[in-house]
Amino acid sequence: MLNKAAKPLVKLVDRYLPDPYIFVLLLTLVVLIAAVVAEHKSPLEVINYWGDGFWTLLSFSMQMLLVLVAGFMLASSPPIKKLLDAIAGFAKSAPQAIILVTLVSLAASWVNWGFGLVVGALFAKALARKVKVDYRLLVASAYSGFVVWHGGLAGSIPLTIATAGHFSEAQIGIIPTSETIFASFNLLLVAILFVVMPLVNRFMLPEDKDSIYVDPSALDDKGSEPATLASANVSECQLENRPADKLENSRLLGWSVGGAGLVYLGYYFWVQGGSLNLNLVNFLFLFLAILLHQTPRSLLTSLNEAIKGGAGIVIQFPFYAGIMAVMVQSGLAQSISEGFVAIASAESLPFWSFISAGIVNIFVPSGGGQWAVQAPIMLPAAEALGADVARVAMAVAWGDAWTNLIQPFWALPVLAIAGLKARDIMGFCLMQLMITGVIISIALSWF
Repeated sequence: MLNKAAKPLVKLVDRYLPDPYIFVLLLTLVVLIAAVVAEHKSPLEVINYWGDGFWTLLSFSMQMLLVLVAGFMLASSPPIKKLLDAIAGFAKSAPQAIILVTLVSLAASWVNWGFGLVVGALFAKALARKVKVDYRLLVASAYSGFVVWHGGLAGSIPLTIATAGHFSEAQIGIIPTSETIFASFNLLLVAILFVVMPLVNRFMLPEDKDSIYVDPSALDDKGSEPATLASANVSECQLENRPADKLENSRLLGWSVGGAGLVYLGYYFWVQGGSLNLNLVNFLFLFLAILLHQTPRSLLTSLNEAIKGGAGIVIQFPFYAGIMAVMVQSGLAQSISEGFVAIASAESLPFWSFISAGIVNIFVPSGGGQWAVQAPIMLPAAEALGADVARVAMAVAWGDAWTNLIQPFWALPVLAIAGLKARDIMGFCLMQLMITGVIISIALSWF
């Protein structure tokens, strides 16, 4: 059974996987040394690549922080809490909880990766309040749905090559999503994962003696009320009647601003025909949270609690930006990709593109950034070998999504919401990685 196979992986990861901050420091040193040794760059050159690139993900870091904060505030609003609890009520046992959270996460991630990350983690917490289930596996199952994001509606690579003016248009033209996201091989792969992933996660469920449960009361997002300062000369009644207090507790103010945000979204989608992206997901979460919390004070109380989980994002993302810069500027990422291309044929190029993308993703955890690195190698190889360009592009996309299962970079928002450490879920994620790797490889090569 998978629970017995996963058990040593869980113990191994729990013992040896460091905190994600330590992981990114070690990864930084590995990449710096590799760039010097493998690419024959001087230490000063490599350090300069690293320093110049260190702050290039500031905008993205803020987006990710807002994914966490806005999603938390939305979920902590009374209506959403009731909705999540109602859906969680369908699960009556631990196996049902694991299957349900996996399906919800897969569906949400296929629509949009940011949406999937937040919804999966929040739904896992709602289920843990209802059902006695191993909390580590529950959160790992919520995260596992993320594996389909790059084959879904918000996949950055297929959307990029379907957009006029993309940087490879002169070489490959415009490739419509009917040949990538909605191609039969991709839809079949997504469908298989929707069946297999819930079963894999369910059969990794540990025996009762090996399970780790969480106290449901510890999952209540109660927040903390802002401190109220009073002097001996000011009565409680006077404080409640202050104009500032009236504004903080004004439902009209919350409804007006929240409603304005939703009007904009309606205009953007239905009049302008806009598409879903990370900024729009954050905008939607934020203004729904404003509307559903009703009063500014309620929202700010939730914000005070939400922001506590963002420390990992703030400190680690700049290091990943530096790693990405070294990988790209030194030529290290290109060398990894070229090494796989050198042994490929027309039939095997999608497979080797998938594997190389999975490796590069450990060091360059960004779909768009990875395509910029690998497209100049993979596209000429596909043309020279006579391989299917759309399939090769999707192979890179799936490779990027695949190793996210063991890349703490993307797990940070989920872990922050769930209140866990990376080592708590990565043992289960290793098993998911191995099984999905086989499935995706077969689908890209034979479907």
